[in-house]
Amino acid sequence: MKNIRPVNPVECEAEVLDGLSSFACGELRRRFGQRVAIYPQIEPDALRFRYSGDMRELLELRQTAAVYLIQRYSVPRPRGLLGHEHFQKLLKQIRAVQNLHPAGTFRTFRISAAGQDSSVFARIKEEISRQTGLIYEPEEAELFLRVRPSTAKTGGWEVLVRLSPRPLSARAWRVCDMEGALNATVASAMIEMTLPRSRDRFLNLMCGSGTLLIERLARCPAGLSVGCDIDPSVLECARQNIGASGYEGDIQLLQADATRLPFPSCSFDVLCADLPWGQLVGSHEQNVSLYPSVLTEAARVAMPGTRAVMLTHEVTLFESLLSTYAALWSLKDTVRVFQGGLHPRIYCLLRTAQRGEDE
Repeated sequence: MKNIRPVNPVECEAEVLDGLSSFACGELRRRFGQRVAIYPQIEPDALRFRYSGDMRELLELRQTAAVYLIQRYSVPRPRGLLGHEHFQKLLKQIRAVQNLHPAGTFRTFRISAAGQDSSVFARIKEEISRQTGLIYEPEEAELFLRVRPSTAKTGGWEVLVRLSPRPLSARAWRVCDMEGALNATVASAMIEMTLPRSRDRFLNLMCGSGTLLIERLARCPAGLSVGCDIDPSVLECARQNIGASGYEGDIQLLQADATRLPFPSCSFDVLCADLPWGQLVGSHEQNVSLYPSVLTEAARVAMPGTRAVMLTHEVTLFESLLSTYAALWSLKDTVRVFQGGLHPRIYCLLRTAQRGEDE
């Protein structure tokens, strides 16, 4: 791979999930500091920024769904992209993205644009294919280009080329993909809400395919990282993903009921859970009895001050329980996100200190 270190900053756009733009901004600033300048946000699902450095570092972002390299073209309409100067500029933009990856990573390409089935775009596709050797594939392709009118006052058009052959949310470690598995970008945001520290004693209740466990250790080391699930087949899926992530020696998995955990009281200081929503897993009727039991047992194994970050689409049920269990948990924050065509919420709870518990 060639070392791509642009002399001048490049302009990029991050695709963000609904509700997670603040997390994407925070990660950009935490990782890159003064090397990134974030523009005022116009669209809720897009974050524009200028970046200086090796673009391959952008491929490591975990709270962003995808990152695109942007190039503006001073043309009145897409037909102008076929002009020699502009087309050579477009090819250079494509090659800059290709050079971030091993040779052969990109074999196909596709374009998203208004009028993408027109004769003009047919010519653009043909010329890209002829000059790059890439095969046009309208549905699924490794190289993804978006063409749209420029947002600059000077007008023109802009082309966005995704930096990765797949969205960043499609983690390489996911070798076992369960239906309804937690989106890794959402999981990374949940981990951020725990305010992760290297000394954390972290417990992932109902750990499923291991997404939260892997994202926790990808953020920073933990003193202890434990995942439990009642289903042995689910735990086997988690083992496969954890093995592919390289964290198999750092995570403990065990078969256990989240309502009867095999741990002493006050064993953990960080908890996470993707609770069953009553759709693919369980039912609403089961959740009516399950949720109170989980909150009670989680409180038992949590130290006073523990952060518990939980995701659910059972919003009415969960929020009704917050007042019922106010003596155990206080609500710190709520974030509405997008997952699987739905809008669940992430709840950040704090374990309250009862008399005698903190003495």
